[in-house]
Amino acid sequence: MKGLKFYAIGLVAALLLQSCGMNNTTKGALIGAGGGGALGAALGGIIAKNNKGQWAAIGGAAGAVAGTAAGAIIGNKMDKAKKAAEEIENAQVETVTDGNGYQAVKLTFDSGILFDSGKSTLRPVAQNTLTKFANNVLKQNPDMNVGILGFTDNQGFKSAKSAEQSKQMNLQLSQDRAQSVCNFLQGQGVGSGQIKEVVGFGEDNPVASNATAEGRQQNRRVEVYLYASEEMIKAAQEAIKK
Repeated sequence: MKGLKFYAIGLVAALLLQSCGMNNTTKGALIGAGGGGALGAALGGIIAKNNKGQWAAIGGAAGAVAGTAAGAIIGNKMDKAKKAAEEIENAQVETVTDGNGYQAVKLTFDSGILFDSGKSTLRPVAQNTLTKFANNVLKQNPDMNVGILGFTDNQGFKSAKSAEQSKQMNLQLSQDRAQSVCNFLQGQGVGSGQIKEVVGFGEDNPVASNATAEGRQQNRRVEVYLYASEEMIKAAQEAIKK
């Protein structure tokens, strides 16, 4: 995976991620990434960057440290959010752990369901899916932060004049797709400050082999993360003091 580097937890890294329509620049830790280099797979404390040097840094509210009691409160809320997310069609839903060690929720959407090949305009079926996601999950949990990451396979563009140009085109496509999801969710009433990260990773960080059609399909995806905001963490910590 050329252009992709992994670093152990504890590394302090500069972060600048583009957010949709707002100046939502975020500094923090990460969704824990576990075995196989799969971003956001499990607690493991690995961060990844694309070939523009943008970091996937989701979670990690300033000064927040996971505690057992507060974690149970947050975990209960995440369980409810996950249950609601599991009702959304065309989404693979799983539990992950954020940079603070708290429970989070990850949704994976196949890009083939969201977009036509090589395009970043949402298909009608995708709009229906994301409308339900916005109304039934995100707007019901305004104290949960959201990160949106886009990925492609490594297939080249016919119009590209070089392999490097093709890779850059895939990177831009993944960014545009993540941005389209972000813009649509905000158009459905999701708060502008709730979506904290929107970034494309192009060909970097595949979750399957690009040597097979099945693997390439898995690599063409948009991942959406729901994780505890600093406000949620503080509320949980205050609740256990009462």
